[in-house]
Amino acid sequence: MSHQTDPRPTSPAAQAKVAAGHDLPPGAKLAPFHQHAHDPLAPAEAFFVTARDGIRLRLGVWRPEGTPRATVLLFQGRTEYLEKYAPAARRLTAAGLAVLGIDWRGQGLSDRLIADPRPGHIDHFSSYQIDVAALVATAEALALPCPWHLFAHSMGGAIGLAALAEGLPVASAAFSSPMWGIHHAPLPGPVVMGIAATARRLGRGRRAAVGTGGEGTFVLDAPFRGNALTGNAAEWARLVSEAGAWPELTLGGATYDWVRAGLAECRRLATLPSPAIPAVIGLGGREEVVSPQAIRNRAARWPAARLAEYPDGHHELLMETPAIADAFMAEVLALFAKA
Repeated sequence: MSHQTDPRPTSPAAQAKVAAGHDLPPGAKLAPFHQHAHDPLAPAEAFFVTARDGIRLRLGVWRPEGTPRATVLLFQGRTEYLEKYAPAARRLTAAGLAVLGIDWRGQGLSDRLIADPRPGHIDHFSSYQIDVAALVATAEALALPCPWHLFAHSMGGAIGLAALAEGLPVASAAFSSPMWGIHHAPLPGPVVMGIAATARRLGRGRRAAVGTGGEGTFVLDAPFRGNALTGNAAEWARLVSEAGAWPELTLGGATYDWVRAGLAECRRLATLPSPAIPAVIGLGGREEVVSPQAIRNRAARWPAARLAEYPDGHHELLMETPAIADAFMAEVLALFAKA
């Protein structure tokens, strides 16, 4: 376990917000939140909390002007960090919603779990539920208003579905390209699981798995043309700019142990009943990161869920071209308004 260190100061705007009257949760400490000087987006009020197993987690809250009418719990995907969600937070706060996000253990500015800070690692996906518990406790300590709603992207969709099964107290859930299965073509799942299990037996479980990105940062290594994340060049450029300016926020590939744990969790989730709350599930027609079939399978047996498909959408629906991103956000806001 290692703390991420950062020589750059916390955003002055974020510091000013906390100093202006928004108290930190008990035991929390101010954390960095990075923005370029010209960025017009509101920063999160970022802070560190300690999970019950001693892992330090970075959380951040965005607040609307005036009194929030509800709260969104933001579950990010693998490799992600709070700063990436500032544009989404702007849309949500403009609708009168408070937003509470988290850097999962092992990524962003939360504690990394192995000596090498580049690979994304986890031993068991159940550990992420400890982070969820810390997030819920923080929302309660901050007295963020009910009803609460879930917005979960990619790996956050797996963590979110598991949290719902354990009683996460939300009125509705929106999922963006949820990781209910992993796209691992051309190899079949059992082969991938076998490779990961073998690597673990050989003592190589904490090494980056072949084909997951190695030590690099995807948006810095891959060209925009043909990328699997977005068809929006401006959003891609923003990701490149953030990764270049603050590499400590980023991750490389996933370890063999992460792959093993992720596949096992997807298999487990497939056996669970669907939650009894309304949901919207967004899926792009050009999805190449998670399994579209697993998403369709879950949507088909979730009576209160609506599957919203976007034929030209990639993995990052909220970072897509305006027509796609606006349409999906409209679905999300309509869900939250009704629930």
